[in-house]
Amino acid sequence: MKIAIVTETFLPSTDGVVTRLTEAIKYLRKMEHDVLIIAPDLGVYEYEGAVVKGVKTTTMPFYRYKKFSLPQKIVKEMIEDYDPDIVHVVNPALVGASGVLYAAKLGYPLVASYHTHVPKYLDYYKIYKPLKPVFWSYFKFLHNKADLNLCTSEAVRKELVERDFYNMQLWKRGVDINKYHPSHRNEDMRLRLTDGNPKDKLILYVGRLAIEKEIHKLKPLLDSRNDIRLAIVGDGPAREELERTFEGTNTVFTGFLHGEELSQAFASADAFVFPSITETLGLVILEAMASGLPVIAAKSGPTMEQIEEGKTGLLFENENLESMFEAVSQLDSELKLQELKHNARIEAEKFSWKKPSEQLLEFYEETIKQYHQKANVKETIS
Repeated sequence: MKIAIVTETFLPSTDGVVTRLTEAIKYLRKMEHDVLIIAPDLGVYEYEGAVVKGVKTTTMPFYRYKKFSLPQKIVKEMIEDYDPDIVHVVNPALVGASGVLYAAKLGYPLVASYHTHVPKYLDYYKIYKPLKPVFWSYFKFLHNKADLNLCTSEAVRKELVERDFYNMQLWKRGVDINKYHPSHRNEDMRLRLTDGNPKDKLILYVGRLAIEKEIHKLKPLLDSRNDIRLAIVGDGPAREELERTFEGTNTVFTGFLHGEELSQAFASADAFVFPSITETLGLVILEAMASGLPVIAAKSGPTMEQIEEGKTGLLFENENLESMFEAVSQLDSELKLQELKHNARIEAEKFSWKKPSEQLLEFYEETIKQYHQKANVKETIS
């Protein structure tokens, strides 16, 4: 099978979308399928034997931290020259819009996957908030061009169905249970993340540093307790502001960590914190659980879908300090903490990247089959 993947983000960027996508590509290549990746040109031109074709990038004035590729006609030429059996557009918005429109125009079976709640992000950027209905209409327009739409949590699937997104299916989650494992615990890393205070409770955050991630909500917790350390792993447009917010608290900012260092950071903490309610899934939750960390998270559809309260993690009401303090206080019991850590790892072991990747291939095969059946029916009628 020849598969063209058009994506808004790819290596060397690191986020949940790239993780899911690279794992799927590895599987597709292992199954000897031909894959073309069309992505922003960030200097990567091959992955696991798949060709990566770069599209010219630009920096957007409202988000200078990351480079984007705008809609471009060259995407049409890339798809047409490759002549795929199916096109998969990942997170269609900018260059992905070209992928959607040209794939539909050229007559290829089309799958689109929804990974980022951009309209919800607008709640955190006041100047753009009035545009929220426009954004919802735009994304619905793009996704409803596809023969099949995928999303990464049941909560988001239901929300998109209610908003009249067409043919939404759940693309299951997975995790690398060897890369993220309690055995990666490292005392030097714990010293680094606790600023030399390894006996304190260490809570970890890993992810992009942006206002919609709501990391600032953790400040009162650190103000109220001297025995808790927070390590923030990642980078992003809100980093400087967050460093000012957490100045004088027991907080360490590491910037991005990769490979073994990232595995060590996860395994060397006591718990993982996830304060955002805008995520479509949050793969990092499963990575933390695989590392043997209970997850302390603000309640949302996707977090409640992944975390079993009191068993694999602790949930708190968003914007409710008392609820957050109560959740964190349960870590004071070493017996409870060890129970949560054990349960989190056991739960994560139920997941691997093989099943979601197999599922994606099945989605491709079924979409191609149904597309050609419909084409044959139309041809017969005409």
